[in-house]
Amino acid sequence: MMRGFLLIIARELRLAWTGGGIWLPVIFMLLVASLFPFAVGPDARLLAATGGGMLWIAALLAALLPVERLISPDMQSGQFDQYLVRGLSDEMIATAKMAAHWIGFGPPLMIAALPASALLKLDAGMLIRLEAGLAIGTPALAALSVLVASLTAGMRSASALAGLLALPLAVPLLIFGAGSLHPGSGAALKFLAAISLLLVAITPIAAGAALRAARE
Repeated sequence: MMRGFLLIIARELRLAWTGGGIWLPVIFMLLVASLFPFAVGPDARLLAATGGGMLWIAALLAALLPVERLISPDMQSGQFDQYLVRGLSDEMIATAKMAAHWIGFGPPLMIAALPASALLKLDAGMLIRLEAGLAIGTPALAALSVLVASLTAGMRSASALAGLLALPLAVPLLIFGAGSLHPGSGAALKFLAAISLLLVAITPIAAGAALRAARE
């Protein structure tokens, strides 16, 4: 069973790599960091005050970019049936998808945050807090993406519906993620960790139930 779990992760990462999905979060975040100064002006103090929050929004949107390919293609092609025949439960499949999605976008996003922070004039202290927040919050973003992909699997305009479902649920992550950027914001980081842990724990159960309902 563990072998099947690891095979799903390896397959998802291979598909993301061959399809260019691993580079999308990096390119997206760098584009946001490059264009944001044109929107608000070159004022370094203003960029430093608002840039960290903008990078959190970019992280959320980057997590949702591949949401259409997370669940629906495998469900339509019968790949899920193959997993079930091999003895893997819906919850384990959802957990493997969540882990693979995080590996594919979380660490690249944290790397992309380094040049992005330079473009937005973030100081070293804020960069450290941003990276800590992303390390804690990106697993929750991956869980949220898999959850909404499971809930909208097989529906028309799934990507639009996924965005409508995910954005309200992501509000607490954005609030505490942006709040953790300020000095002495340990409480915000703890709340972010609690929300992240809750989403990661709930997603396999909720996504598994949604996948079973979609097959019926």
